[in-house]
Amino acid sequence: MAHVRGAQGRNVTLQLREALRARRRLSGAWVFLDDPVTTQVMARSGFDFITIDLQHSYSTMHSAAGLVEAVRSADVPAVVRVPWNAPDLIMRSLDLGAQAVIVPMVNSAAEAEAAASACHYAPRGSRSWGPLWQGVHAGFPDHEQGDRLATCIVMIETAQAYADIEAIVAVADVDAVYIGQNDLSLSAGLGRTTYAESAVLHAMIERIIACAHDAGVAVGLDCAGGAAARYWFERGVDFVIAANDVALLGRAARDAALDLRDH
Repeated sequence: MAHVRGAQGRNVTLQLREALRARRRLSGAWVFLDDPVTTQVMARSGFDFITIDLQHSYSTMHSAAGLVEAVRSADVPAVVRVPWNAPDLIMRSLDLGAQAVIVPMVNSAAEAEAAASACHYAPRGSRSWGPLWQGVHAGFPDHEQGDRLATCIVMIETAQAYADIEAIVAVADVDAVYIGQNDLSLSAGLGRTTYAESAVLHAMIERIIACAHDAGVAVGLDCAGGAAARYWFERGVDFVIAANDVALLGRAARDAALDLRDH
């Protein structure tokens, strides 16, 4: 788990980068709704981390500050999936208080290097110093602490990335890779399929896991629920995102409506 118990039983956040490097088994959830209240509900529900999605969701960089703050207020690591591998989006997400960024559509070692560089200050990287929250939060991390905390997770979701996987996981400061099954299967010419339906996709996922672990890099996977998560945990995956606020709200609402109708 990503939490330890502190004074009065309050959760004290374990740094996500440390947890990934220790290969702890972590389970997270997506936030798609552009609402700090529902985001805080998600953050207090017991997930190890919460990922605010700015790529495929109702949220934007304009609303990211309030969503990140809602997660941080629950002492849970906030992760932001940026819309694209762009340094300004990566830097700003970290400036707003995210512990980690998930960078989509990373196709090569060079693109992974660009993402990792944007996560760290000079001379290690190219991140610009901009402590947005120093007037809001006490103890804003200095540049050295910021470099220790910033976590770079690159998505492997194209045939090109799959072909270059060994070089991508060898990039310094790539802390983890996150496998996007849908785009990976489409890019590989398999159609929109799943590992359960395609032996080829299953083998591709297993190779990515093996290559990443050989390089000492953690591996995450997008999973459709707990059964899939448990299946891949048993096969070496280190972290999953297997729930999202929209689906959970819809399921709970349908269950409540059916329960009332039955009475």
